[in-house]
Amino acid sequence: MTDTIAKRTTAVTPRGVNHLVLNVRNMEESHHFWSDLLGFKQVGALDSDKYNVPPYKMQFYSGVIDNVNHHDVALVEMPQLPEAPEQWDMFSGASAVNHIAIAYPDRESWLEQVQFLKENGVKMNLRVDHGMTHSVYINDPNGYGVEVLYELPAEVWEHDINGALNYAVTLSEEDLLVDTTDYETNFDPS
Repeated sequence: MTDTIAKRTTAVTPRGVNHLVLNVRNMEESHHFWSDLLGFKQVGALDSDKYNVPPYKMQFYSGVIDNVNHHDVALVEMPQLPEAPEQWDMFSGASAVNHIAIAYPDRESWLEQVQFLKENGVKMNLRVDHGMTHSVYINDPNGYGVEVLYELPAEVWEHDINGALNYAVTLSEEDLLVDTTDYETNFDPS
């Protein structure tokens, strides 16, 4: 039996982004960042000796807590990549990828993760309370911006998504771990 596929006049709305593949200069350095520092679990790697796959160094990582997702992030080693810039900047960066947002399950786990990153010498580039997330921006060894965040409850932002997207309060590095649950809900700048 052949299925009849309906003819559409607009695109189908996707479920979301399934996974991200990043080119990296050094697999061990990048594995340390994504696995040891951000907490992703390595779930696989290309094995051209065993399987009929290209002979590239590629590793796969999952961030799912309760069960294993096939993968959320994959790293492909490409030693010829240019060196990462010394200073990461969200709006004048040298990378085609502006930043990758990594969500932690809740406020407490996010605060623990930010403290862990700080204690492990990860440079904190920017701390921002957005209308829908509270975030710290760091960068990986290849210069990719990484936003470490927790999502605020939907009732905070769902009445004005655009306003929440436009809302940003920058905090100082001294206030890195200062986080309030007195969330802003009025995003109107007037």
